[in-house]
Amino acid sequence: MFICVLTYTASPEDVAALRPAHLDFLKEQHEAGHFIGWGRQASGQGGVVFAKGDDRAVIEALAATDPYIKGKVATVEVIEMNVAFLSPDFVSDVTA
Repeated sequence: MFICVLTYTASPEDVAALRPAHLDFLKEQHEAGHFIGWGRQASGQGGVVFAKGDDRAVIEALAATDPYIKGKVATVEVIEMNVAFLSPDFVSDVTA
């Protein structure tokens, strides 16, 4: 599993201009089986995407195609995580 941490590098107006394309990208990658969750950072400084896969290079290349990254309004850090435990209640716990 991978955690992609996006950090905004541009004005809120520039980020907002690319938001519709960014959201379409997230949905497309979910439908393709790559992304399993996403959301904004509570700080407002960027976002987080949960991705599944076995190859870090593939996830990094995919993340580089995000309109936010291509449009140079954000940077992305891809963190590989070996999941040791995930509560069966994970979704309800984080969305409550």
